[in-house]
Amino acid sequence: MTHLNLKAIAAAAMIGLIALTFAAPAEAGRYYRGGGGGGNALGAGLLGFGIGAIVGSALTPRTVYVAPPPPPPPVYYPASYGPPPWSPEWYEYCTYRYRSFNPNTGYFMGYDGLARFCR
Repeated sequence: MTHLNLKAIAAAAMIGLIALTFAAPAEAGRYYRGGGGGGNALGAGLLGFGIGAIVGSALTPRTVYVAPPPPPPPVYYPASYGPPPWSPEWYEYCTYRYRSFNPNTGYFMGYDGLARFCR
């Protein structure tokens, strides 16, 4: 424990000891009709609340740890299987691979009849 915590605990213990020393003895009169001793109960409750607040604040840790932010999600790029488009290697690759390749547009005619860009 740190020096500050020990001081706070000692102060709370002294306050509690003083409260017990000066406490008035309980008396039950012969003709007790209720409603007379509410002030003592209120004072004892407030004193207990104060002692609890002091001890609780002394025992509370002072260091606060903050979790780091989560990492950004991964970035996915589309897969390409050939050389980069419009390069000389790309023209050679697409011409060799697809008979219907059009070098002016970069598209070839697929088996389903749709034009597809050569990758």
